Amino acid sequence: MSDLMNFIQIDDETNALTGNLATLTFDIDITGEPVESTNPKAPVYRLFGKTPRGRRIEIGGIWKKKNQSGGDYFTLSVNTGFAKLNANLGRYPGQDDDSLMAVIPWD
Repeated sequence: MSDLMNFIQIDDETNALTGNLATLTFDIDITGEPVESTNPKAPVYRLFGKTPRGRRIEIGGIWKKKNQSGGDYFTLSVNTGFAKLNANLGRYPGQDDDSLMAVIPWD
């Protein structure tokens, strides 16, 4: 998994989220926690990265949305403090693992 970049993976059994986001300005490993909320506009996951000193900080979230035909899809929004990233999540190319999703920027 360490060779992959720009991915999100959610463990079906534990609901734990891990991933990596990389651009020319940053390359960070991320983790996520499910969000329990009755607000339909709330994210389904909070995303966390680490500071250069190793401190865990919240950097964004993942939202579950409906497409025009009623199917579910996920969007991601991250603010690293010096760069923002908005993206959809989709199937990771060349992988058979359904829990592995590619980060597809749309900025």
